[in-house]
Amino acid sequence: MIKSNSSQSGGILTLLGRQVCVTVVISVAATLLTLVLRLIGVSSVLVFLVSGIALAALASMVGHGTDQLGCRLGAGATGVLQSALGNLPELFISIFALRAGLLLVVQTALVGSILANSLLVLGLAFTAGGLKNGVQTFGTTQTRMISILLLLSVAALSIPAIATAPGAPDSGHPEGLSVIVAVVLLLVFAASIPFSMRGGPGASEEELGFARPWPLWLAMLILIAAGTASAFVSDWFVDALRPSMVTLGISESFVGMVIVAIAGNAVENVVGVQMAIRNNADLAVSLILNSSLQVALALIPALVIISRLIGGTHLTLVLSPLLIASLGLAAILGALIVYDGESTWLEGLALMGLYVIIAASFWWGPAVKP
Repeated sequence: MIKSNSSQSGGILTLLGRQVCVTVVISVAATLLTLVLRLIGVSSVLVFLVSGIALAALASMVGHGTDQLGCRLGAGATGVLQSALGNLPELFISIFALRAGLLLVVQTALVGSILANSLLVLGLAFTAGGLKNGVQTFGTTQTRMISILLLLSVAALSIPAIATAPGAPDSGHPEGLSVIVAVVLLLVFAASIPFSMRGGPGASEEELGFARPWPLWLAMLILIAAGTASAFVSDWFVDALRPSMVTLGISESFVGMVIVAIAGNAVENVVGVQMAIRNNADLAVSLILNSSLQVALALIPALVIISRLIGGTHLTLVLSPLLIASLGLAAILGALIVYDGESTWLEGLALMGLYVIIAASFWWGPAVKP
């Protein structure tokens, strides 16, 4: 019996593979450590840092589980699953932050998630792929459609701030207009699902780093466990967020734009960088831009609606001029890069440089008061 149990455990570890096993260990260790640190009442900064690591690892676990289900259902269904499951940590963080009254953190984190994907992660993919493989080419119909939808979504997200400015036609009605925009974007997202289900560039199990396909029960177990843990850790993360910002003297906007956005979203897109290194540029670009699209077309409008049902601060789409300009630049650059059909390591370096400049522009925001 002991030998049988040992053999079964070894089989599961083989199925998961080394990379996923390491991620699981980090997730469990960081989650338990966060709980222990909260119970013994240590510095909120330490809880904030450890819970951030836990969220990043849990986001990666959700990504692995989603990819496994996607392998069973096809490349197109993978994108739909990612939109429903891949942003779970960021969804939970945003909900708890809104209940805590941290509207600016949520707005900048959601915009920061789009920028992290479209500039930082895409730049990393172009740089790593270009240095290893030289000039890379891409240009599928689905990838072009993703870039167009992203551009249109960003345009829609920019309208409420312009239309509700003092003297504008809808001045004084930011919440009503935000809800209208959110409903329209969600309808467009629903209409885009059949198109996404048609397929697109796929990846083999070997490319995705799987030893062999997981049983369905194992993929579901990973997703349920990671999703449940993300809910708890997100609550702890947000609870430590405000006192940490006070202690460290950093602004809400920088925390949302960089720290929260990367912890909740960008780590799962490491597979996009891996695809670029393996010279599958079509899939790399599709995965990375699709992650930005999911945030703009599904997550942000969903949170606008959800925030009116859960109590606390209502999320509006009235963004600052800097956030709007940053979103517009990222969407336009993404569209130009896709239609050009090729990338180099220098373009990747330039994209990462632009992300650093935008992130730095939020560093000197007003510090949080105790």
